[in-house]
Amino acid sequence: MPPLSEHHSSKFVKMIYIGDSGTGKTGSLASLAAAGYQIRILDLDNGVDILAKYVRKECPDKLSAIQYETRRDKYKITPGGAMVDGSPKAFVQAMELLTKWPDGTVPATWGENTIFVLDSLSALGKAAFEWAKGMNPTSKDPRQWYATGQKALEDVLSNITGEAFATNVIIISHVQLQELPDGSIKGYTNALGKAMGAVIPRYFNTLLLAESSGSGESVRRHIRTVPTGMIDLKSSAPFKLDKSYPLGTGLATIFAKLKETD
Repeated sequence: MPPLSEHHSSKFVKMIYIGDSGTGKTGSLASLAAAGYQIRILDLDNGVDILAKYVRKECPDKLSAIQYETRRDKYKITPGGAMVDGSPKAFVQAMELLTKWPDGTVPATWGENTIFVLDSLSALGKAAFEWAKGMNPTSKDPRQWYATGQKALEDVLSNITGEAFATNVIIISHVQLQELPDGSIKGYTNALGKAMGAVIPRYFNTLLLAESSGSGESVRRHIRTVPTGMIDLKSSAPFKLDKSYPLGTGLATIFAKLKETD
């Protein structure tokens, strides 16, 4: 059993990055491209348009440093509501991309200068639920679909946050507000159902929040690194990071500090 004196920080950043819709999470990835990182996005939200606009404005020479693959289930409207049109495929296709990217490279071997981005965990949770439902469509208890989907989702997080997945990771997700037994409200990472909210942070050493304040032309957006009254945040370098960073450049600054050697 090695002593703590022999411990060294990981070369890879494994981060979960949460915030309400519209707080600028996806667009803020532009600073990482500007800093020289290669970015590979598994896009389940169909939301890379805003990132393309920011990169074209701020660092157009880095457009080729970003690749994305969009995977979404196709839905149709029925008298009973929206449902997957045909067999659900998005979750399985996402797992295939995590195994091998279309260019033939293996995400688990991309290395220190590449960042794998999952946008978003909320959408992957929905895809996992549809996959689980498709695997057992005759079940009369939806809890079975939730349990199967949650287990699959947790297995994914366990894999990509492990040292064997030798690539930097950013998981983007929304915030899910839950009322606790004492009546207080707490914000958790949104994935699939309420049960996973408290489980997901266990897999990450860094959990950041994109938030905005003000409105209209006076709106201000930033990345918060310390807990709020409702949301628990953390980082693998708590003594190196400031409490917050401007959204436009914050991720690049945070990555640089997280990657500093001890």
